[in-house]
Amino acid sequence: MTSLKLVIDTNVLISAALSAHGAPARLVRCALAHHRLVFSRATLDELRTRLYRPEFDRYISLENRERVLHDMSAAALWVDVGEPAVYCRDPEDGKFFEAALKAQADYLVSVDKDVLEAPALTGLRIISAQQALKVLAL
Repeated sequence: MTSLKLVIDTNVLISAALSAHGAPARLVRCALAHHRLVFSRATLDELRTRLYRPEFDRYISLENRERVLHDMSAAALWVDVGEPAVYCRDPEDGKFFEAALKAQADYLVSVDKDVLEAPALTGLRIISAQQALKVLAL
C-alpha cells in the first residue's frame, strides 16, 4: 500500500494515547509507521490542550503526554491554514477539514458524528476510525 496522508481527529488520538491496546492505538501506530499524519498548529494545539486535562491524570503520565506530543509533532506533515470555514454542525471542527484540504489528505478520520455527517466535499474522504482500520488492512 502506498503512503497515505491522514488527518486524525483529536478524539481518536487521545483514545490511542490513553490505551495502547485498542483499535485507535493500532490505527495511530500504523499511521505513524507507514503513512503521514497531517497537523496544523490548530489541530496540534487542540490535542495538547485536551491531553493535559486533569481528568486524564490517572490514565496517562505527564511524561507519556510529552512523548505523544513529541512523536506526533516529529512525524507530522505540517500545513499552514488560515481561519477555518464552517464545514459541519460544530464550527470548532473546521480546523480538521482545513488541514485535510490544504494537505490534499487521502482521509479525514474521525469518531465525531458532526464530522462524519458533514456534507460531502470534493476531494476529501471522511471516514470513521473503524473504516480506517479496514482501509489500512488492520
